[in-house]
Amino acid sequence: MAGNIVQEKGVNEYGDGVAWIRGSVIGKGGFGCVYLATLKNPRSKYSCLPPVMAVKSAEVSISGSIQKEVEILNNFKGCPNIVRCLGEETTMSDNGVMAYNLLLEYGSGGTLADRIKKSGGNGLPEFEARAYAKSILKGLNYVHSFGFVHCDLKPDNILLVPKAGRGGITEFRAKISDFGLAKKANRSKKRKLEPYWKGTPMYLSPEAVIDKVQEAPCDIWALGCIVLEMLTGKPPWHVETELKKSEEILGKIGKRNALPKIPTGISKEAKDFLKGCFVRKTAYRLTTEMLLNHAFVEGLDVDDDEDIYDD
Repeated sequence: MAGNIVQEKGVNEYGDGVAWIRGSVIGKGGFGCVYLATLKNPRSKYSCLPPVMAVKSAEVSISGSIQKEVEILNNFKGCPNIVRCLGEETTMSDNGVMAYNLLLEYGSGGTLADRIKKSGGNGLPEFEARAYAKSILKGLNYVHSFGFVHCDLKPDNILLVPKAGRGGITEFRAKISDFGLAKKANRSKKRKLEPYWKGTPMYLSPEAVIDKVQEAPCDIWALGCIVLEMLTGKPPWHVETELKKSEEILGKIGKRNALPKIPTGISKEAKDFLKGCFVRKTAYRLTTEMLLNHAFVEGLDVDDDEDIYDD
């Protein structure tokens, strides 16, 4: 999980683990809280855990989404572009609160949203956006190959994890995180409509808004939104209107033939990549395999190095 640490009182309300100590809150969500955690004995040669981790926690009685996330992440072991699941553990606080904990690798580079924000609204250099786009694509291709749909791709859910080597295009590797809303893809010819859409309105695809259908193409649309945001420093739909409310954003996305505006000051390859993501008819939207062969990301060596953990 991300590296922006927020100090709060009562951070040990769920207790410590067998081998780790719970630290400051670094994130919150409908699932519960995410904490920074450190090993009790980081020099122990017997520990299979890194010295610093992120721990996603909730009371056992309301931890269903976190337990679901563990099951999903266990399908993706070995993919360097997806956040590592390091295990799970139940803890008990001094006042008797029992918590379910998901142990995850810590993204000391923060989130992609943090990185974009630091650009001051100018966006990232295109070479950097290309590198992160390819890393996300490789992870997303892995997710789709196992028959899952993420359903909530956005810069806040992309972690930046340091690489071991000093070379390469970027210092960090982008990794997909937060699979709490992920689902199995519907492979039947007759698609079953969801009762409601999942995810964040700004990054939803037209079919999710209009038809409540969220399959693999909806992740491609969201990827386009992420790349657009990296290149411009602003969220999708920002150029058209200063949309603030979810209802206004959903209304814009659901409008016939509406597409996010592609800026003029980017390369031809970047424009073409975005056009391949922003296709309202899902049958014509490019897939992860097609995009991995696109000129915008083709030929980039972004994952040669192993990950490292900061201590």
